[in-house]
Amino acid sequence: MNVETVLSIQGLTKHFGKLCAVNQLNLEVKRGQVFGMLGPNGSGKTTTLGMLMGVTNPTSGSFTWFGQTPTHLMRQKIGAVLEHPIFYPYLTGQQNLELNAMIKGATAQQIDRVLDVVELLPRRHDKYRTYSLGMKQRLAIASALLNDPIVLILDEPTNGLDPMGIAEIRELIKKIAADGKTIILASHLLDEVQKVCTHFAVLKRGNLMHVGPVDDVGKGEETVEVAAYHDDVADVLRKFPGTAGIKRENQHYLVTLHDGFHSAEINRYLFEHGIVAAHLQTKKKSLEKQFLEILAENSEPIH
Repeated sequence: MNVETVLSIQGLTKHFGKLCAVNQLNLEVKRGQVFGMLGPNGSGKTTTLGMLMGVTNPTSGSFTWFGQTPTHLMRQKIGAVLEHPIFYPYLTGQQNLELNAMIKGATAQQIDRVLDVVELLPRRHDKYRTYSLGMKQRLAIASALLNDPIVLILDEPTNGLDPMGIAEIRELIKKIAADGKTIILASHLLDEVQKVCTHFAVLKRGNLMHVGPVDDVGKGEETVEVAAYHDDVADVLRKFPGTAGIKRENQHYLVTLHDGFHSAEINRYLFEHGIVAAHLQTKKKSLEKQFLEILAENSEPIH
């Protein structure tokens, strides 16, 4: 077991009657990663997080935290916001955290620290019922951070928030990650995973369909959209050494390039052949496109 491996999942499976919510899941999360579990509702994300936190028992399979079988003591190293947290509306944010701190054995200094992290110090003495949805979510994250956990688990952290609240939570996640914490995040929002995560897995009906770094999403073949007012442009593009494929689309040509070739080389090649491109735009695979491709695939899931 690599000491840098925070979480290792082997063949994790959960049945609810005849429904297989999670099927033979294998995953590893390394220290310092912001790991996104991406999938639509019903894909098994929340069930997986519930098993990892001991809320529900697996049907089969196993997992380890920090290379060890999970125990209650070990789970104290993990902070989690799994569902809507229960806070008392008539108490202030500070008072709610004081109650949680008593349960977790945290100190007053830790309350000050987490309120500062989530930027709620100015509103600490306001009643919880006066908080916006975004502030309530930030207080929940503050509560999860009270014990200074090594790992933070967040289930759909921006669900129901307005654009400003979403942006605030995303920035907060980045700040917590920059402090060295490992974060496991479940989301059905492609944009969220792409903006805050370092690695991601795609789940579909309980099956693992893809896993890898977010940075790899745009790698591989490039497609370049080209337009030029010249009769021979198609022939010249076909003869370009980096062309893997070409097709006409409206007023443009879509040129798929071999690995290692880029749009600037097409532009130079055209110019050398007396053609000036009127339009030249690189189209890389986005996470959204890859995600949709994965969900549309009929291929066998990864086991």
